[in-house]
Amino acid sequence: MDPSISVFNGMRMTGIDLVVSVPCINLKDILPMIDDDPSMIHVPVTREEEGVGICAGAYMGGKIPAMLMQNSGLGNSINALASLNKLFHIPLLLIMSHRGVEGETICAQVPMGQLTTSLLDTLDIPYVVPTIDNVEETILHAWAIASEKGRPVAVLLEIGFWEAE
Repeated sequence: MDPSISVFNGMRMTGIDLVVSVPCINLKDILPMIDDDPSMIHVPVTREEEGVGICAGAYMGGKIPAMLMQNSGLGNSINALASLNKLFHIPLLLIMSHRGVEGETICAQVPMGQLTTSLLDTLDIPYVVPTIDNVEETILHAWAIASEKGRPVAVLLEIGFWEAE
């Protein structure tokens, strides 16, 4: 099973209709699938906090948004997640490539990789770590939590996830 196709299928099952993306090597194969799907709007951005704002506005306009990003961008988006999504109870699905964990080959990714779950805990953002076998249902479940609780929920896709096929 192809990890990128599985993530895309999970997004489709969930009804995601607006996707904001920040460049990431692990998420790159999902982007053409989004671009080719007429039911989804794709908005590439250069900074994560910009994406949080776009997703919040899209949700207010009736869209079901998701943001594709690398976990290193979590640090860039903390203020927006806290002062916008948390304060105003705006749900958001954060689909994150979780770099800096077991299997990481770039040492600069390790510090943020080790801090990611602690930062999510501090922000009171629930997170899930799916396997290739359950990622579609996990994305659907993560959005259900985000929507019900009115908050962001993160789906952390670790390095091993991308190596499964």
